Order: sequence, then structure tokens, then C-alpha cells
Amino acid sequence: MNTARAAAIRWRRTAAQVALGCALPLATPAPVSAGAQQYEPLSDAVRTALSAAVRADRTPPEPKFPTPLDRANWLAAMSERLPVRHKPDYRSRIEFLKTVHYEATRAGLDPQLVLALITVESGFKKYAISSAGARGYMQVMPFWTRLIGNGDVRTLFDMRTNIRMGCVILRHYLDLENGDLFMALGRYNGSRGRAEYPNAVTAAWKNRWHWASRADAASAPAPGAGPR
Repeated sequence: MNTARAAAIRWRRTAAQVALGCALPLATPAPVSAGAQQYEPLSDAVRTALSAAVRADRTPPEPKFPTPLDRANWLAAMSERLPVRHKPDYRSRIEFLKTVHYEATRAGLDPQLVLALITVESGFKKYAISSAGARGYMQVMPFWTRLIGNGDVRTLFDMRTNIRMGCVILRHYLDLENGDLFMALGRYNGSRGRAEYPNAVTAAWKNRWHWASRADAASAPAPGAGPR
């Protein structure tokens, strides 16, 4: 078994434990630099679909939750976890979180996963630029603006445009990898098959951005409970 495949199997086992709520030792992941999506030719059908998915709209980014209380609790909890340095005032934090939740859900992604990816990619710096030229919160490569955007690289510094494109791109990679998050995250970072980046995003997802609504908590079995 090659090294990449072995790492992938280990990562999937860890991810499964996270999903099931199993206890894992807390650890601070090693720093992972923002990577860069690699250019890959797109079929006309895929390009058209992705272009439609990132097209600007005027729909207010209002996230949907089971109840108003869940909405208020999520926004309050996530706001406390955002770095004050880059989001100093409450209004900007709420606007950012509403956008992340709306765009992540729109793309069929977990909003907490997207927050974890932003943590690793840009550290929530709106104008971050990687050594490879990736830009903004989700470190989107400029070639995407030519492939599926309006061709203006400057739009990658617009909050909603950057988050929407990042979510659409990650969704695209998940579809390419048949739902394999490990490989999709590797594609997003330009390090497909290596474990460092997927591990860093997953650690941030579990340790910093984990969220369970009151309804989820109420329906969860008591510790040690099992079938009788």
C-alpha cells in the first residue's frame, strides 16, 4: 500500500470518528500554508453549470435554521469564535457568518467545514494573497474568474463573491471525487493525496467550529446508552 493511500485510509477513519462524536485527543495541527487549486480543463457542460452557480444575485444571504432560536444561537456562538483582529465589530462578524452559512448551504456544504477551511487558508484575512496568487478568504485562484466568473480578478476580494466561488469550487471537487472529502480538500489546496491539509481542516472543523443545535443535542443518546 502506498503512503498516500495509507494516509487517506487513516484520515477517513478519523473523519468517521469525528462524525460519530467519538472522543479524539485534542491536538494543534502543524501550520499549513494556503495552497492553490490546479487548472484542469472543464467540459462545456460543467463550465456552464459552474458559471451559473457563481453568477451574482441580489438574494440577501439570510441563512435558514430549524428555529429562530437555533439561528440566534449559531450566530452568537460562531461570532465569539471569529478572530477579533480581522472582524472587530459585531455587525461585520454577523454579516460574514450569514454569508458563509448561506453560501455553504447553497452549495450543499457544512458551514462549519467552510469556516474551518477559511481558518486554514487565509486566517480570515479578506485581502490575503498566497505565494501562488490565490486570493481572499477562501484563497481562490485567479484563473477561476476567467473560467466561470466575469474575468475580473479584483472581485475575489469581494466577500460574497469569494465565499460563493470557494464553496462552488469545493462542491465541484467533492463531485469529482465522488464525495471523498479527503481527496476533495487535497484538490482544493493543490496537494491531492497528501494528508497535511485535510488533517488541518478537519482538526479546525472538530476542535474550533463544531456545532450541535439544541435539537441535535436533545436527540442524541445519553453517554453509554445503547440498544436494549
